[in-house]
Amino acid sequence: MARDRSAMESAELTAVLDALDDADARAIIRGLEEPMTASEISETCDIPLSTTYRKLDLLTEAALLAEGTQIRADGHHATTYEVAFDEVRIALDEERYFDVSVGRPERTPEERIADIWTQVRRET
Repeated sequence: MARDRSAMESAELTAVLDALDDADARAIIRGLEEPMTASEISETCDIPLSTTYRKLDLLTEAALLAEGTQIRADGHHATTYEVAFDEVRIALDEERYFDVSVGRPERTPEERIADIWTQVRRET
């Protein structure tokens, strides 16, 4: 059991720390005041688009960004990204394992519906 917990702890901790240790990823977090597409983020943060996509993957895998969908009349919907946390805490628990917690803001009903739409889009 300790080995499984240690592996989970390590993967989650590593993902969060790797994302926050990256200067471009931090620039993206700072620049995301509202949901944006990858192209908008690239332009706002002055980061090449190919690099932006890699950093967005890094941040979403660490659960620090949330993906959404921008519905367009022409049917070519776009993926948007927004910051999905208020704080990150790293602490030692009673058994001396690192406990990583990511504080998340409350989601409105509209945001929860958008999350469902995004999930459906991924599965189809």
